[in-house]
Amino acid sequence: MAVAMSSTCPGLYCGRMMVNGSMDGDCGVCPRGERANLQKVCERCTESPELYDWLYLGFMAMLPLVLHWFFIEWYSGKKSSSALLQHITAMLECSVSAVVTLLVTEPVGMFSIRSCRVQMLSDWYTMLYNPSPDYVNTLHCTQEAVYPLYTIVLIYYAFCLVLMMLLRPLLVKKIACGLGKSDRFKSIYAALYFFPILTVLQAVGGGLLYYAYTYIILVLSLVTLAVYMSASEIQSFKNLVAKKKRLVVLFSHWLLHAYGIISISRLDKFEQDLPLLALVPGPALFYIATAKFTEPSRILSEGANGH
Repeated sequence: MAVAMSSTCPGLYCGRMMVNGSMDGDCGVCPRGERANLQKVCERCTESPELYDWLYLGFMAMLPLVLHWFFIEWYSGKKSSSALLQHITAMLECSVSAVVTLLVTEPVGMFSIRSCRVQMLSDWYTMLYNPSPDYVNTLHCTQEAVYPLYTIVLIYYAFCLVLMMLLRPLLVKKIACGLGKSDRFKSIYAALYFFPILTVLQAVGGGLLYYAYTYIILVLSLVTLAVYMSASEIQSFKNLVAKKKRLVVLFSHWLLHAYGIISISRLDKFEQDLPLLALVPGPALFYIATAKFTEPSRILSEGANGH
């Protein structure tokens, strides 16, 4: 519904179209890829995403890959040799999906995207800001004011799901012979659950995640590293390097630490922010240095001797 206005358009996101260089038409929703400027005129989004925006897209792209790896490891079993190939396939699915998503996003066929700059949290939830100029009729101006950060993630998840359904069942059926018939497809079944959850998470909480993902990465990577080292009973460097898998997990968490630090600092002042990356090994070193003091059996034995 459009409402004719004599002066400026009401609401935060309503605007008028430009026709032949002059402002024409009624106030309403701007076409996709455009948003209302300060003069309430629909303006084409021509900016490139900032580093923070790219890092947000990278975070949302990592979520399904990390979940794939977790469930593949969880259900593959200790004796299964198929886990590595499934890990590689999952990475291939997500990588191809990311490339295809970039290519189909405007400008089509290029590894770059044009976007509208995120200005405030409400940009993610324009459906909550439809004005009622006469307090009776609502002027619907719901649009993607953060184009394309909102929909590009959903498109990526759709490609990930399609590629997984095309590739993974055939692969698992061929290589996962050591697992039972009911177990071999469980990692795929898990993905059929977590993809809808990720989609709802992006649709409902995309704006909140955009402003909080930097801290989510740091907190989750620290917690999961501590849980893994505790569960694996890693209390010294000797325990850490005993298995290659432990080193892979450690370096993966270090990459996440670095990703979180870069996201927070945004490398605005490159020379000042770069030394912060030296903090990346800190949590693992601190854990190994203090693990022997917090060993439950030692605390219990000391308590018993004290009494």
